[in-house]
Amino acid sequence: MFELMEPICLVTFMAEECNQELAALGHRTYWDGYFASRAAPLGRVAAQVVHAAFYNFAEGEVARHLPRAWEKIPPGASVAARERGSAASLRRILGAELAGSPGLARAADLATKAATSAPTQGRVMYAGMRTLAVPADPVARLWHSATMLREHRGDGHIAALVGARIGGTEAHILSALDMGIHPPQSFGRVHHLPEERLAAVMDGLRERGLVGADGRFTDAGRAVKQHIEAVTDELAAPPYEALSSGELGELIAELEPITVKLVAAGSR
Repeated sequence: MFELMEPICLVTFMAEECNQELAALGHRTYWDGYFASRAAPLGRVAAQVVHAAFYNFAEGEVARHLPRAWEKIPPGASVAARERGSAASLRRILGAELAGSPGLARAADLATKAATSAPTQGRVMYAGMRTLAVPADPVARLWHSATMLREHRGDGHIAALVGARIGGTEAHILSALDMGIHPPQSFGRVHHLPEERLAAVMDGLRERGLVGADGRFTDAGRAVKQHIEAVTDELAAPPYEALSSGELGELIAELEPITVKLVAAGSR
């Protein structure tokens, strides 16, 4: 389900329509629009709260954008712009025939049933998304529900990371190693951080026996990474328990042609 849903969500970050909608509101940079729109369902909380909920951004990174990005542009306006832009991207990439098909509408209905059925306890970002109105338009509804499911999975992933005592920057290092990036400090999500900070993270991973002297996974480190991913998958299951086996099979079948087209386009 992650592989089927993720390309739908990625248009928000990869395609231009969402950026254009957020820029038209007056957001000065990509990151202003990103933080203002994604965090908006939480309400006008302090940057420290968003930092905690998002988990893997560097200290002070959120505070460079929030709450300033909300001062002139109401959070609700940013949420609406993100939805408009993302739905427009999906329509363009999928084409009129697929975007307007009964199969897409059915996928949107089933995804919505799943996305609105899971418990919210301990799921901060998912609970925030659940407070938003579900769009009537099928394309926007499919994107909205896929994004709810993405935030639900993300909350579970953070729980798995916390349980394994892996911090946000450490998580990026483990992901880089899992992708075969070496040295992992060169990974795009962390390479801009101060060298002293990255060195301290690597030293900590070595002390725990998760990374060797060569900066690569130890067997123990790889096992921890695999455990985190397994727990994440397990914690992502509850929304789909609302669907019968027939409905789940139908959802998969209807999503497959949508995902194939999005993957071929790189969700751009």
